[in-house]
Amino acid sequence: MSKLRYDKLAPMDNIHILPKDNFDLISKLQKKLGGNINETFGKTILTVNSDKAFGTVKYLSFDWGVELIQLDIKFSEYYNLTLDASEFNPIQFIYASNSRLGHYYEDPSKIQYLEELHTLILTTKDGIKNNFVFPKDKKLEITIIQIVRKEFLKKKTTKISLLNSQLYDVFVDTDHENKFRFFGSFNLKIADKISELRNLKTKGMIRILKIEAIVYEILSLHIQSHNQTINAVKTPDSLLKSELRIIRKLSKKIIANPSINYDLKSMSAESGLSQLKLQDGFKFLYNRTVTDYIRHIRLEMARDLLRNSELNISQVVYSIGFTSRSYFSKIFKEKFDVTPHEFKKESIAVSS
Repeated sequence: MSKLRYDKLAPMDNIHILPKDNFDLISKLQKKLGGNINETFGKTILTVNSDKAFGTVKYLSFDWGVELIQLDIKFSEYYNLTLDASEFNPIQFIYASNSRLGHYYEDPSKIQYLEELHTLILTTKDGIKNNFVFPKDKKLEITIIQIVRKEFLKKKTTKISLLNSQLYDVFVDTDHENKFRFFGSFNLKIADKISELRNLKTKGMIRILKIEAIVYEILSLHIQSHNQTINAVKTPDSLLKSELRIIRKLSKKIIANPSINYDLKSMSAESGLSQLKLQDGFKFLYNRTVTDYIRHIRLEMARDLLRNSELNISQVVYSIGFTSRSYFSKIFKEKFDVTPHEFKKESIAVSS
């Protein structure tokens, strides 16, 4: 996709905000865009349906300065959002699931774009503004994990000494003396985690705990992506980005229909990819061969069915595509260190 010059985006409406925190940011966005703010299950949601924008901005905070913002919104015009970092200056780990997002600091001629399905790690120094350019008439899906550094460093399990030198310097810069911007590579693993985040069915405390767990997984994938990029770990030469998207589509089919009798030959014919490309793609995206990935998904689903359904073990075995109960019991114990019978018995005891 070609890069648009900043001057081709004009005219733009500008939203200038000096936020004290994220809730303050959402309140001030409401004043600019209209809409209503609601709080549900600990999440603050700005819903906008006006001549300026349509969609939602969601915010959820966790302990130790970890915060989640999700934009699912379409703007009627190009908007330039200017955030003054004088009072609130977290590290932002940004991912674009759909469309793309422009960013510059002070000079609009130096705008760069976060492309779809790519990552961005961003912070600035005190006195320097962050400027985000939102596209016109395009559905924008952006997920932002923010780290308030002084709070996060108080967490006993935070091992920032294990980070590479660039990210270590960013995390310990609690006085915000330096700016940092890193455009990362194409990443479908984060897209899968965000999809998991959006499709959670649970409510209440369990939902919040699951969201927090996924947020930390996404954060770790951002850091991993940064490490791989600076260490020159690239997408396999044998695979195009479009082919990785096909493999991701196949993986979603396996999750939705684990009982199908999958084999490399039929999957190759369905996808139009060679068996070698399928293997390379699954290893790159999921660190598993195709067969290992199918087995992993089936066992994860089996565990959920044993825990949450009234199906007996034999019914579970056949519902997820296995034909041998003894083989299922063997690999279930290898993965979860407990037999299916023991796991089912423990699940019943806990729920009763």
